[in-house]
Amino acid sequence: MSLDLSPRPGSAPRSAMLRAQTVMELRLQCRNGEQVLLTMVIPLVLLILGAKANQVVDLGPGRTIDIITPGILALAVLSTSFTSLAIATGFERRYGIIKRLGASPLPRWGLLFGKVGAVVIVEAVQLSVLSGVGLLLGWEPHGGLTAFGQVLLLVVLGTAAFGALGLLIAGTLRAEATLAVANLVYVLLLVGGGLLVPLSRYPEAARHVLELLPSGALGQGLRDTFAGDGPTAFTTVVLLLWTVCASLLVSRTFKWE
Repeated sequence: MSLDLSPRPGSAPRSAMLRAQTVMELRLQCRNGEQVLLTMVIPLVLLILGAKANQVVDLGPGRTIDIITPGILALAVLSTSFTSLAIATGFERRYGIIKRLGASPLPRWGLLFGKVGAVVIVEAVQLSVLSGVGLLLGWEPHGGLTAFGQVLLLVVLGTAAFGALGLLIAGTLRAEATLAVANLVYVLLLVGGGLLVPLSRYPEAARHVLELLPSGALGQGLRDTFAGDGPTAFTTVVLLLWTVCASLLVSRTFKWE
C-alpha cells in the first residue's frame, strides 16, 4: 500500500485559520502581565473592597454590593474590549505584525474576528469569576432568565462599542500615544464615567453627559437590569449608536501599518 506524499499547496480552510488566530490572540493576552492586571486583578480588587464603598462614596439607597457589582462587570468589559485591545493592536501595528498578517492567506476580517473571539473568551471568564465572587459577598441579582438575556444584550453592545473605539484609537495613533490615551480613558471612566457610581448620584449637568457615554449607558443599564427593572430603550440606543458610528470610523481610518 503506497501513501500519497505529493505536496498540496494552498491555504488552510478558513475555519482552521480563524481558530488558530483566535487561540494565538488569547495566548498573547494571557502572557501580558499588564493586560491580566487590567482585565482581572483590578476589577476583582475593586469588587472585594467595594463592600465598604458607601463609607467613602455615597452610592445612594440600597445594598452596596448590589450597586457595585454591576459596575464592576461593566468595568471588566471596558478593560478587555477597549483598553487591552487598543494597546495590543497599537503595538502590533508598530512592530509590523498586522501588516504581515494582512498579507497572509488569513483574510483581514479574519484578523479582527480572531481579536474579537479572544476578547469574548476573556470576558466570559472575567464575568463568570466576578459574578461568582459577587455572589459569595452577598450580591443578590434579580430578574431571572429575562435579566440574563438583557445582560447578554448589553454586554454584546458594550463590547462592540468599546472594541470599535479601541480599534479606532489603535488604528490611527502611534503605539505610544495609543498606550497613553487608552490608559487615560480607562482611569477617567473608572473614576467618573458612571461605571461604579450610579448616574443618580452625579450632578444633573454631569448626569446628562454621562448617560450619553458608553460607560454610563453600560454601567447604568446593568444596574437597572440586575435590580429587576431591565435596561431602558435609551441605554440600548446609546450603545448601539456608539457601536455603529465607531465601526464606520474604523472602517475608514484604520491603518494596517
